[in-house]
Amino acid sequence: MCKTGDKTQQLVMLAKGGDESALERLYRVYGERVRWMVRFRMGKALRSRLESMDLVQDVFLNAFGAIEDFTYKDEGDFVRWLSKITQNALADNWDKFHAAKRDIRKEHRFSSHNSATDGALREVQGNLDVTTPSVIMSKREDLAKLEKAIDELKPQYRDIVVLSKIEGLSYKEIGKKLGKSPDAVRMLMPSAMAELTTVFMRM
Repeated sequence: MCKTGDKTQQLVMLAKGGDESALERLYRVYGERVRWMVRFRMGKALRSRLESMDLVQDVFLNAFGAIEDFTYKDEGDFVRWLSKITQNALADNWDKFHAAKRDIRKEHRFSSHNSATDGALREVQGNLDVTTPSVIMSKREDLAKLEKAIDELKPQYRDIVVLSKIEGLSYKEIGKKLGKSPDAVRMLMPSAMAELTTVFMRM
């Protein structure tokens, strides 16, 4: 049986060769995961104003436009690449959101009626086994609850949980993003997950 990573590598190779059906299959496989990257990264302010699926489509349009320059190493690397593109899209839309707030005359609401290319915004494995993000991701009824719980975490805990458990980054990669050593990230992880468990369970 072909593993998911092997299938992804094959689809990426086909997509590089211009196979549109391969692009569609990559979207079907990873679209939901990117959607939850978006949801957990947006925060309350953007989440109330922007349609997440518009951004997901933008992310994949950008990814597919740049896929010829992507070098596949493993599935995790592909997910992290999508994560980086997602983060850039969120940052762009966060800037737009604040620019609109600064000039009320130009303020406009984003909705699901916007086209995907107009731009929209800025998914993974308990004590902790019951409430880790990846387990909850398999239970759709708990997703909204998880979303709210992550919103309530301290900023550094929220970043560590999202980057590790949802986006699949290593401690070294997380440390680089947050300006911390891998050991510091490793030491913070139990506290972050404990807080997430506490907040989730009281909801």
